[in-house]
Amino acid sequence: MRLTREVKTGILAIGAILLFIFGYSFLKGTNLLQDSRYFYVKYKNVEGLAKSAPVTINGLNVGKVNDINFANNTGGLVVKFTLDDDFVFSRDSKVRIYSAGLISGKSLGIFPEYDVNNIAKSGDTLSGEIEGGMLDAVTKALGPLEKKVNVTLATLDTVLIGVSDILDEETRVNLKDAIKNLNATMSSFNGASSKLNTLLANNTEKLDRTFTNLDDMSSNFSKLSDSLAQLETGKLVTDLQHVISKLDGIATGIDNGEGSVGKLLKDDALYNNLEGASKQLEQLLQDVKLNPKRYVHISVFGKKQKEYTTPEDPNQ
Repeated sequence: MRLTREVKTGILAIGAILLFIFGYSFLKGTNLLQDSRYFYVKYKNVEGLAKSAPVTINGLNVGKVNDINFANNTGGLVVKFTLDDDFVFSRDSKVRIYSAGLISGKSLGIFPEYDVNNIAKSGDTLSGEIEGGMLDAVTKALGPLEKKVNVTLATLDTVLIGVSDILDEETRVNLKDAIKNLNATMSSFNGASSKLNTLLANNTEKLDRTFTNLDDMSSNFSKLSDSLAQLETGKLVTDLQHVISKLDGIATGIDNGEGSVGKLLKDDALYNNLEGASKQLEQLLQDVKLNPKRYVHISVFGKKQKEYTTPEDPNQ
């Protein structure tokens, strides 16, 4: 059976119309070849959400936005979207408008709730919410910072006013004088530093010898310390205690009148005898001094020696 030209033209026209309808529906987010579920969600502001925007569940793309229209005369909006997936969730699930990235536009995200007694069906209206954008987050973060900056600026203003009150004309003159004096002091320090450098340069050899002598002294002290460390301190202490014990015994004997020194110190009779002998010796020397002829007699002709007579005053 041969088809006429008119029939072929009609078939091509119908195919083109069907292809146009299918392409148009696909671009709008509706796949005519797939049985999709559709849902509605109401918003006061869609935050720039556009048709054909992706719909996701836990980040997975499961559908598209089909249509956005006004719900009433007060400006409310209704968003219609379709789901190509058979994922089950309840009517209490939230549909949130969020930003998928810095450059990309807005998307719809379903945050499912799982209640087997309240499963969402095609055509149901779900609850919607809007996620704050980056600008909102920045604004919230900058809110406390703005308050702190305002408080800091007020405090700084108060400090500057106080500093302005303190730095009057007299204070500024005093500060200038202080800076001048500080410059003079620094100049003096520079001069002293130059003199010190010259002194060190002229006495380098002497300083070297001094440090060499200090090294020798340190070495000698180290040797002395080693020698002291090698001493038998225990034996030395024992000998010292022995000597002290002997000295203590000698002192005890003297105190008890033992020995010559003890008797000399403790025997009263010996002391009295020594005192009497000393007195008699003194009298003898006194008499020899006053009457030397009694004790030394030189006679050429044999003259008779005079007899000794006791003087009336024995101290003479």
